[in-house]
Amino acid sequence: MENICEKLTYYRNQLPPGGILVAVSKTKTPEIIRQAYACGHRDFGENKVQELRAKHQVLPADIRWHMIGHLQTNKVKYIAPFIWLIHSVDSEKLLHEIDRQAAKHHRVIPVLFQIKIAQEQTKYGMDEEVYHSVLRKYIEGHFPHVSLRGLMGMATFSDDRKQVRNEFAHLAKLYHELKKMLPGIAYLSMGMTGDYSEALAEGANIIRIGSGIFGARN
Repeated sequence: MENICEKLTYYRNQLPPGGILVAVSKTKTPEIIRQAYACGHRDFGENKVQELRAKHQVLPADIRWHMIGHLQTNKVKYIAPFIWLIHSVDSEKLLHEIDRQAAKHHRVIPVLFQIKIAQEQTKYGMDEEVYHSVLRKYIEGHFPHVSLRGLMGMATFSDDRKQVRNEFAHLAKLYHELKKMLPGIAYLSMGMTGDYSEALAEGANIIRIGSGIFGARN
């Protein structure tokens, strides 16, 4: 446990003031999450709804759960009552469903728009044309039960650090433009265990770290 506490402290110390370290707990047992919780950590990220929901039911109520994986519209209802931040809003259809489910629970759900900055076809995210279209509708008030808090992106999985940094720089540019347009924009979620240094260098204030804290994935 001491090792987990040390790692959490290490990554938290890399962040700017007010930044958030999301400990990516996918595939990790509730017991392991409790160890991190005992170190004072409260922000945990999952990429599968079923796993997230199961853990929420057995772990302390003050954990701030982050949905960081691709979210299907038919699964939104399972996390709408409790989710703290959805990082992965990658379509207008998904945003409509989050708004609908939030209304049912008398909530306003905080979200990030996921922008596609990577070269890989397998990575999710809105292209910029879709992003600007969805953003315009959000500003017009089409999604009253959703609060846009910032942007998220995943860089190309590559050894070319310059490419990775350029992709993060592009997302940071969109983030700063968004920040000028809307109050309440506070989060730029980018960077994982393999590329968080480049993300922080380009202004990330949320990083999503899994193996760096918990070791290799199960």
